[in-house]
Amino acid sequence: MASSMRSLFSDHNRYVESFRRFLNSSTEHQCMQEFMDKKLPGIIARIGDRKSEIKILSIGGGAGEIDLQILSKVQIQHPGIHINNEVVEPSAEQIAKYKELVAKTSNLENIKFAWHKETSSEYQNRIMEKKEFQKWDFIHMIQMLYYVKDIPATLKFFHSLLATNAKMLIILVSGISGWNKLWKKYGSRLPQDDLCQYVTSSDLTQMLDKLGIKYECYDLLSTMDISDCFIDGNENGELLCDFLTETCNFNTTAPPDLKAEIMKDLQESEFSVKKEGKVLFNNSLSFIVVEA
Repeated sequence: MASSMRSLFSDHNRYVESFRRFLNSSTEHQCMQEFMDKKLPGIIARIGDRKSEIKILSIGGGAGEIDLQILSKVQIQHPGIHINNEVVEPSAEQIAKYKELVAKTSNLENIKFAWHKETSSEYQNRIMEKKEFQKWDFIHMIQMLYYVKDIPATLKFFHSLLATNAKMLIILVSGISGWNKLWKKYGSRLPQDDLCQYVTSSDLTQMLDKLGIKYECYDLLSTMDISDCFIDGNENGELLCDFLTETCNFNTTAPPDLKAEIMKDLQESEFSVKKEGKVLFNNSLSFIVVEA
């Protein structure tokens, strides 16, 4: 690996911008919205049974867009019940955006919000030290398990916090996605980073099986338009390449042979489909619903 290649996470601003470009170029949030509309109501139907308050824990809640969609579904399913929504999120920037979103969103009167600026591991350690094992009716971890060092221990801990009839929702890339193939084939030749690990739903379901935890897994198709990646000097394409490879300035720092191989593979049918002149990368997501 060329010494000039470095992890995208080493440049916070570039990471944030490449992630923004990814969301703009993909159907990620639309895919999540489809799940929230079609599947979530049935999943959360009983979490509020015989309860005066529903306790929800958001791990890695980000800027809150998906959290508020989840909360609106809970309100519809359990009208009039008070909701206590606690958010664990390490980024002060994201928490500020979340609070802004809450401030300008109506119909949140029966929801109490609390934010904890910490990682899931820091939250776990704090709870273990205080021995305050509060039970939750719904816990969700959306696209965040990549940033956890010991995933089985994390799953076991949060599963232990589920109340009667509670559910835990985990969203991450599917084992059938292009990400899985990209990471398996090229992961060892790209910059490794302690902050992030390559994990898909295939890995996660194996971990849950070993732990003896019951779950259901739903796969939904999502795509990411990577056509700009094949246009020399295209800024959007360069940022998307960085996001795909988790490499800062991939196009200018990657060894030519590695770059050529990846760019060729990204156009192959196991990674992407070509449709109406566009190259659409397989960004399929898995929605794993864990039982208490």
